[in-house]
Amino acid sequence: MDSKKYLRRMRELREDHDYGQKQVAASLQIDQRVYSRYETGTNAMPIVMVYRLCELYDVSSDYLLGISDRK
Repeated sequence: MDSKKYLRRMRELREDHDYGQKQVAASLQIDQRVYSRYETGTNAMPIVMVYRLCELYDVSSDYLLGISDRK
């Protein structure tokens, strides 16, 4: 299993929606620097952020986390 696949998915989803990190961070109600650390894997992302990202992009958590290729 590719443990960094979810990091690529986060970035791809953001770019596919033409969002900047600042926009995503604002929708998650966090600072852009915090979101950047999640997206680069510097900090672990809390489960509540996974949930909010899934809602934002309308994808399953399995897809976001790289477990499945089915959105």
